[in-house]
Amino acid sequence: MTHQGGKIKVACVVGTRPEAIKMAPLVLALRSDPAFEARVLASGQHADMLIQALAHFGVEPDANLNVMRERQTLDHVTTAVLKGVGDWLDANPQELLLVHGDTTTALAAALAGFYRKTPVGHVEAGLRSRDMAHPFPEEANRVLTDRLASLHFAPTPLAAENLRAEGIGEEGIFVTGNTVIDALFWTLARLREPEVLNRFPEDAPLVLLTAHRRESWGKPLEDICTAVRGLSERHPELRFLVPLHKNPQVRDTMTEALRDCSGVTFTEPLDYPAFVAAMNRSLFIMSDSGGVQEEASALKKPLLILREVSERPEALDSGTGVLVGTSRVRIEREANRLLEDALYRKSFAERTCPFGDGNAAARIAAIIFRLKQ
Repeated sequence: MTHQGGKIKVACVVGTRPEAIKMAPLVLALRSDPAFEARVLASGQHADMLIQALAHFGVEPDANLNVMRERQTLDHVTTAVLKGVGDWLDANPQELLLVHGDTTTALAAALAGFYRKTPVGHVEAGLRSRDMAHPFPEEANRVLTDRLASLHFAPTPLAAENLRAEGIGEEGIFVTGNTVIDALFWTLARLREPEVLNRFPEDAPLVLLTAHRRESWGKPLEDICTAVRGLSERHPELRFLVPLHKNPQVRDTMTEALRDCSGVTFTEPLDYPAFVAAMNRSLFIMSDSGGVQEEASALKKPLLILREVSERPEALDSGTGVLVGTSRVRIEREANRLLEDALYRKSFAERTCPFGDGNAAARIAAIIFRLKQ
């Protein structure tokens, strides 16, 4: 990875809203350093949500593949991103291609870079659930991306250990913290109360609920909704804020199951600042999101993880998250404990966030600069 002089050409590929949020601090760090020429390539796996997330950080993509289609399949996204990123790299050779996390965009872009012998850096490397069906297809995406990458920016020591156990060389592993904590702190410093929170009385206990995982489609998601209905009946003062995912499989199930539940307020997907404000306002959070496991931990908010396994066991080990799956019994039991045991609920504020200190992007930029000298 020896640099030949001039600015170091680095391309950051993003495709989904979570990728954009987590990659944006690294884009800002690279662009603030005169040693780098950092370009942003958007796949458009998510369309408007992706651009909206980047705009929050003042970032515009240098190119956008616009691959998103109505009811798109994984086959479509994979092939369109692979071809699009490959063509872009042919026209714009790079010294390093950065991909993030576990999306189909990350895998396909990494493969395009690998085919051209362009070094690939994987931000948020080494996360493992060790179950290819949970989360699906994300577990496969991140395992394969790590095999294609030459630089692995692991957010935690455990993630780094996962890489070593799979035979990844020590010289390519770097523990940096997670860039999502950078994004969260950057946003908190600029936070304003969004209009959506004005819908709730200031003293109303608020619960933020998000769910979208493919493995939860159908009955598991229905069971989550049944638990929400049960909690609402037992605690009529409780208010649920439910930003609806764009996918019809999720949206239709949740609106049908909860449309007449008086404690539930549906919204369109919130932009990132509004989502951070909603997390910060919540009494506790219920989510199947990976990033929320990290964000809730940093915000000291109790989190019920709506998944059967987590690739972020640090949240479980540190006690910042509780794994409840999609079982109505487990969800209601843990939620009721949070609602009815104030000391237990407050204990989450005393637990240490294991996911970083807000300086991950600066560390990654420094590592890349050092390796290129």
